[in-house]
Amino acid sequence: MSEPSQRPVASIVIPSFRGAERLPLLLDALADQQQGTPEFEVIVVIDGVDDGSVALLARERRLTLRTIQFPENRGRVAALNAGFEAAWGQVLIRCDDDLVPRPDYVAGHVTRHEGALCGVVGLYLNVYESSRYSEVYGYDADERFRRDAYAGNPTLGWRYWAGNCSVTRETWQRIGGYDPRYQLYGWEDIDFGYRLFLAGIPVVLLAELETPHRVAAVTTHIRAKRAAHSAAARRLFEAKFDDHPLPPAVPPWSAWNALVRGMAITLRRNPARAGHLADRVIPALPRPLAKKIVALVVESAAVAGYRYPHLAIERF
Repeated sequence: MSEPSQRPVASIVIPSFRGAERLPLLLDALADQQQGTPEFEVIVVIDGVDDGSVALLARERRLTLRTIQFPENRGRVAALNAGFEAAWGQVLIRCDDDLVPRPDYVAGHVTRHEGALCGVVGLYLNVYESSRYSEVYGYDADERFRRDAYAGNPTLGWRYWAGNCSVTRETWQRIGGYDPRYQLYGWEDIDFGYRLFLAGIPVVLLAELETPHRVAAVTTHIRAKRAAHSAAARRLFEAKFDDHPLPPAVPPWSAWNALVRGMAITLRRNPARAGHLADRVIPALPRPLAKKIVALVVESAAVAGYRYPHLAIERF
């Protein structure tokens, strides 16, 4: 497709893998942006599996939309880089396909870039299907995460770079794309955020850009899997940036952390089994005990993923 005679103000890049069930709500939300929203385009990158997404996107007439389809699955990093490289806008917004943006979403991202140079992050408002996991752990963990994020050192905002964020085109060209070496779950985001920090570009968290997120981690098993994969991916980040200011991956000694470390040894060959077992037993347990069980499995899976990356992730 040739470049338009007048570029849009913003480009929204959406990486999507098997997203046919998620995309309709997202497209509806983007089509319902408030009056006066700056002109924007939408670029959906289909990561190698067409589950009906291609036809769904071809029928979309409300949005200025382009589709990039990979012939095979190449991963989220490749999808993001392809989408941003194809973008024509001045403000480049990443929006994962499980988000449901509010009517001021695009305007909020664009407006913040009219001042000083920065990266912009809107935190997730995770929306769960009703489950014992979400009751005893999920919602509490999310609320604590957001509370700590806003209360933390503003210079560490780069740690929260994720699926609802934006930079200007000039910043993207200066920093470069997401690092394709990240193939497991997570840390390509923190890597990008840290490169912004090293370049002297602050990352700001905007509470008004918090966005509902139809979270995929709806069981202890899925949450533990992601914790193990993310912890294993952290090793690449640490190899690149040995002077990073992050807290240690393995928690300091305490009675609880001793239990976590010990459980991590047990889980190193099959953390999936512990996640499945927790999901079976927590419906029958009182809430405080169930919460502790989930926390133990998730935190232990993270330590196992970091200390024994090849063993911990191969059985998921």
